[in-house]
Amino acid sequence: MAKSAKLKHLFKPPKIAWRPLERQLLRAAGIEDLCRLARRRVPRMVFDYTDGAADSERSLTRARQTFAGMEFNPSVLRDVSTLDTTRTILGRQAKLPFALAPTGFTRMMHAEGEPAVASAAAKFGVPYSVSTLGTTSLTDIAASAPGGRHWFQLYFAEDRGLVKELLAQAEEAGFDTILLTLDTPISVPRRRDIRNGLTIPPSMSLSTFAEAWLHPGWWVRQLRAGIPSPQVLSAAGGSASDRIERVFNPRLCEEDVEWLRGAWQGNLVTKGVQSVADARRVVDLGVDGVWLSTHGGRKLDRAPVPVRLLPDVVDEVDGRAEVFVDTGITSGADIVAAIALGASAAVVGRAYLYGLMAGGHAGVVKTLEILTREIEVTMKLLGVTGVDQLNRTHVTLP
Repeated sequence: MAKSAKLKHLFKPPKIAWRPLERQLLRAAGIEDLCRLARRRVPRMVFDYTDGAADSERSLTRARQTFAGMEFNPSVLRDVSTLDTTRTILGRQAKLPFALAPTGFTRMMHAEGEPAVASAAAKFGVPYSVSTLGTTSLTDIAASAPGGRHWFQLYFAEDRGLVKELLAQAEEAGFDTILLTLDTPISVPRRRDIRNGLTIPPSMSLSTFAEAWLHPGWWVRQLRAGIPSPQVLSAAGGSASDRIERVFNPRLCEEDVEWLRGAWQGNLVTKGVQSVADARRVVDLGVDGVWLSTHGGRKLDRAPVPVRLLPDVVDEVDGRAEVFVDTGITSGADIVAAIALGASAAVVGRAYLYGLMAGGHAGVVKTLEILTREIEVTMKLLGVTGVDQLNRTHVTLP
């Protein structure tokens, strides 16, 4: 009997999940597991749109390799019995040191779309960024997560009337930060999307449709919810293709940033900065944040790796603006490394979209659970008890 009692302490009854999807999410130990599950649950054209990058995809590959090659420098004999993962980001406290990136056509990944992501982000206390190409109105997104913090990613169209309308929508919905995207003067088709016919306008082949019909669950959800379209741009009028084409602006310049700084009273962050010189320029224009980004490697192939620029940009900015970084982040350890190198916050994109494709809201929650656990474990093993203690001594770039 004594031996039986001891054995009970060694075995913990597993959580019971009756539905297959619940069991699959329960077994997911890392973001890569959610990625594999997502690939099985959505059509190839949807997965490729989310997972793919520009041309040879070297920008994304090199960013991921850089994070993978980083070496941590832990310190032992530290009391890590308590841990504080909070971080002040653009004047407000977040429970974790990261935000969720904006993504276009989110409802294509799963019919629950942006509201599913917004409510999960609110639950974990992290900001959620909504794209100009969002498939749910800003008002509905805010209503789906009334306790959440929402940022709006803006494509600055040549039509300033349209820009004013978008700013009014964001202000009315309670969004506190505008993310002005600088790295997309033109629409850039990606090779995977071209092969799948997911272009503007669409040119999908019979084989693409045939493969898509192998995922009836995805189709049923989409048909019930309606065809995804850029709802944020509904005021622009015209077809979905027309609305999308209107937002790209090859004439975007410093004057537009200055105008926007005067037109928007909340936080203004410039997204898509890819050099120290440009970081200096936008800070001189009065922005509150510099977002080092290559759009997830989805625009310019062979672009700089954002996290490699991070230390130099932080030094150049010298506290005049907060610095954010994305591209290639696939784990909580990557987030910790970015903070140690000087980022005010890391920004996560594909990781939560894998969760969304895998299981809707529940999948996004699973993503955030995984990232939270990995952040906590990494910090404790590094010997730090608070996010603000992280610094460059804790990580070495490859």
